[in-house]
Amino acid sequence: MVKRVLLASPRGYCAGVERAVETVEQALDHYGAPVYVRKQIVHNIHVVRDLEARGAIFVEEETEAPEGATVVFSAHGVAPTVHENSARLAHNVIDATCPLVTKVHVQARRYAAEGYTIVLIGHAGHEEVVGTTGEAPDATVLVQTVAEAEALDLPPGAKPAYVTQTTLSVDETGEIIKVLRRRFPDIRAPRKEDICYATSNRQWAVKEMLSEIDLLLVIGSANSSNSNRLVETARAAGTPAYLIDDETEIDPAWLDSAETVGITSGASAPEKLVNRVCDWFRGQGVKDIEPYRLVDEDVTFRLPVELRRELELAAQN
Repeated sequence: MVKRVLLASPRGYCAGVERAVETVEQALDHYGAPVYVRKQIVHNIHVVRDLEARGAIFVEEETEAPEGATVVFSAHGVAPTVHENSARLAHNVIDATCPLVTKVHVQARRYAAEGYTIVLIGHAGHEEVVGTTGEAPDATVLVQTVAEAEALDLPPGAKPAYVTQTTLSVDETGEIIKVLRRRFPDIRAPRKEDICYATSNRQWAVKEMLSEIDLLLVIGSANSSNSNRLVETARAAGTPAYLIDDETEIDPAWLDSAETVGITSGASAPEKLVNRVCDWFRGQGVKDIEPYRLVDEDVTFRLPVELRRELELAAQN
């Protein structure tokens, strides 16, 4: 029976997500509905539904937005072809790509221009990987696992360099990089690791609390890469862990032999969902709900330049 709930810190929104969600909200306030958003602005179904209720229209491809429409690109980044399509359709584009993803795109372009073969460590089909690959499609090869790194066959004379998706498992990615460095001693590395501060911090926070808990609940949507990595981080250490969108997905059977439950949330999950899960536990009679340490993240990103200019002009008039 659950007697105590511990809240991981840091958890929830990162600076890139905060910026992306605020971008859509401000665009709706400034331009009025509809504002079109390519893909999910961030990977969280609750956030998407809230923005839809305010007048955002989510489309799979930019070509689905009508000519001249205001279109926001999601935090995960897009390939250059997406910008070309929107330019052809005279879209008013607001690019909400996380600055840390943009850094990886710039790196990929630089490597390609210098003749490197880019080894992209990431998950096939993830929007971020699709966008990064699009920067240099002919020069990029995807590696998802240690086994794939061991089997990687580069042509003779190839100059390898690697970049990574920003939302990967720190430990798993470290193992893949070890293999690449062993097999290709001259492989070029990013000056600063690509896995973002928020992904690293949330995995660290989970590891820190594992010795204190019997079970971990990760609040996040199924398509959220960093949320899934939090589940894997706990399970890799032998602690049962489950991904839930909200309190309605908690299976009471999971809690049968748990006295202390840990709660964290992925970087795209709003804090109100954590509050709802805590209220659910209070409804089960749990009174002891407390933060496990308190770590402040002080990273912030300014709104996209296109929107900032518009808002500044509007403020002057």
